[in-house]
Amino acid sequence: MRTQRRWGAFLPWLAVVAALCAASACTPGRIGEARALAQRSEALQQAPPGAAQRLLIVGDSTGVGTGASSPRNSLAGLIARDHPRLHIDNRARDGATFADVVKQLAGDERHDVILVLAGGNDVTRLRALGEVRADIERVASMAGARAACVVLMPAGNVGNAPFFAPPVSWLMTSRSRALHDLVRAAARHHRVAYVNLFLERAMDPFVADPELTAADGLHPSDAGYLAWYRQLLAQTDLASRLAASREVSRPEEEIDQTLSRRQTEPSRVSSITMPR
Repeated sequence: MRTQRRWGAFLPWLAVVAALCAASACTPGRIGEARALAQRSEALQQAPPGAAQRLLIVGDSTGVGTGASSPRNSLAGLIARDHPRLHIDNRARDGATFADVVKQLAGDERHDVILVLAGGNDVTRLRALGEVRADIERVASMAGARAACVVLMPAGNVGNAPFFAPPVSWLMTSRSRALHDLVRAAARHHRVAYVNLFLERAMDPFVADPELTAADGLHPSDAGYLAWYRQLLAQTDLASRLAASREVSRPEEEIDQTLSRRQTEPSRVSSITMPR
């Protein structure tokens, strides 16, 4: 009887998974492209001698920079270019959920800033929202104990990604909205920063401009990560928090001009070590 009840509880989830496979726009080509992008991606690390400050990045493929043409064009790479004196420890991994982020935060090292880039896999894997809420709370609490500045930056509206088609995209949008509600509440409770990337379809620049999305129809492209970086700077005080890690000769007002040129600067460097 217990076995029957257990299978009965799983049947709705199995039905959703079947719908994801049948109704999604994720063709074998797109699935293969997503796999290839993940295999090519590499989390950017930066370790300049005599670093002025320390940044810890934890999270999923968006923390790794999957979809960017090179690590330098990932979100971590954009931060590194503007802050050459910043030590960046990037522990993000493709496929990570908030439960995995809890493990990535293991240790007792102190950091000036902790940036959490996660949530997309909690949405697409249909994780129970109660479990996700508990993991988000743990992440916010653990990060807050190890850094003066913590930023929670979950992926935007996953349902708007070309990877998905109705009715699956509607489900993904609903779950993305719920995820952001959970992250917003945790950020308020633990007094940490929250970057809101969630937008309805009519307002989402990723819908209006296909160039913001990578070839797999799921991850941000170089231009997409640049758009995320602009939002990170606009919605938080990260620029002032990391001011000590900028080049001494570089005025703050030059940063925005540099950002506009980012997409045309190719690089294959995945780990940056500043010369002595």
